[in-house]
Amino acid sequence: MKFTTSMDKVPDEKKEAVKKKAQDANQPSEVQKPEKTLFSWIAPARPFKRRDRDFWVTVVVITAIVGLILFFAEGYMPVILIISVIFLYYILSTVEPDKIDYKITTKGIKMADKLNGWNNFYRFWFTKRFSDQLLVLEANTLGGRLELVVNASDRDKIKGVLSKYLLHEEAPPSLIDKTTNWFSKKLPGMS
Repeated sequence: MKFTTSMDKVPDEKKEAVKKKAQDANQPSEVQKPEKTLFSWIAPARPFKRRDRDFWVTVVVITAIVGLILFFAEGYMPVILIISVIFLYYILSTVEPDKIDYKITTKGIKMADKLNGWNNFYRFWFTKRFSDQLLVLEANTLGGRLELVVNASDRDKIKGVLSKYLLHEEAPPSLIDKTTNWFSKKLPGMS
């Protein structure tokens, strides 16, 4: 008994053409243009704001109440999850981020020498979180967005360079954005 695959039904000429394309894609092309840096800046890796004592007391009280309710309803696993998320947020709120090098190139955007190609992005806009100016790129990634901290003085230069490659348009806030904004207004020290 012989099993057939979809490649068995393809004529030999097409098989050879597919193999040749794959080999050509793996070999560097002489017509590829070299990567050129269009603009670069140095900024923190993420927005940062140090939290005060009132904020942490409120978070601990809310966590304790929700954790107690979940413990009686579901057991200890949801409580462990909530505590680990609060611990992660505590670490991110107390450890200042490193400054990294951002570059806009002819092939995409580099963050700490990691290239994200132009085919991963759809549009961009600017926003502000805490005291940091952010460049938000709608991306074809798991989170759907890539947020880069920019210097306020570089905003117009970045906008001019990115407008050649991407659409400058702010996306409407999603349900998650609306929920996060509502919740952040209710906690002390979040504004």
